[in-house]
Amino acid sequence: MSVNLTDPIFNDETAAREHLERIRWPNGPFCPHCGNSDPERITKLEGKSHRPGLHQCNECDGHFTVTVGSIMERSHIPLAKWVLGFHLMAASKKGISAHQLHRMLGITYKSAWFMSHRIRAAMGEVEPGPMGGKGKIVEADETYIGNTAGVKRAKREGRRGPGHEKWKVVSLVERGGKARSIHVDDLTGHTLRNALVTNVDRKSDLMTDEWRAYRDIGEEYASHKTVNHSIEEWVRGNTHTNTIEGFFSIFKRGMKGVYQHCGEQHLQRYLVEFDFRYSHRVKLGYSDEDRAAVAIRGAEGKRLTYRQPYATANA
Repeated sequence: MSVNLTDPIFNDETAAREHLERIRWPNGPFCPHCGNSDPERITKLEGKSHRPGLHQCNECDGHFTVTVGSIMERSHIPLAKWVLGFHLMAASKKGISAHQLHRMLGITYKSAWFMSHRIRAAMGEVEPGPMGGKGKIVEADETYIGNTAGVKRAKREGRRGPGHEKWKVVSLVERGGKARSIHVDDLTGHTLRNALVTNVDRKSDLMTDEWRAYRDIGEEYASHKTVNHSIEEWVRGNTHTNTIEGFFSIFKRGMKGVYQHCGEQHLQRYLVEFDFRYSHRVKLGYSDEDRAAVAIRGAEGKRLTYRQPYATANA
């Protein structure tokens, strides 16, 4: 992660507001109330009697700034701190804790915690279409994460398979493309099929491990190849699941080393965060600045109030 803390967009409110306007309004301001984008029908209100960046729509008579209609609306956190928060979360490969944001931004821990969840909401895909397609490879795998208390309780009670007390995640990674992860209640064949057929184009070539639950699902795709991890087979020609294993490695190091504690009700948000950074990685042509800009654009239309901390990413 690289960040120039002397950049005016991280320190000056005017520079931060203009930065947000360039990203959210590349073709000029538009009214979030009625959708008017005619520059001749939008007036910028200036002077001491108006707050900086205030505009008036002459179509609906509504007033707005660049934060209206986004996760930053009605926030008391300075815009420069919002811009830095976006950059830090977009640039930190394994994530950045709310405590670290609290220290670096000079805001309360409560504000930093909620800011981080708002930014995760902005990182969610706006219109998640199917992954893969003809001639493309999608790797699918599942993993367990968290719920240490549940695992310990299962061990104390002598129940078999304490790992099944953990929370379940199904992830899909398109080689040379994006990632998408889903928190699921169980790992039955029905659940796996639902996760795959609703997210992966059936013209794709599917690659998984040897788990039998994938056998019937694989028949619905252009091809289905597997590697047998139980006999230590990891790669066979172009057949492997190393790409998704690499994604899991980053995700788990971040969850265990950076975030450490996560409630199940928030798990999907963290999955969205790691999916976002992976899907906008350097190898796909994104710099830290580009990634932050994508997240800021994603803040459009995603109001999230403090009393809705468990709302979906598109809330």
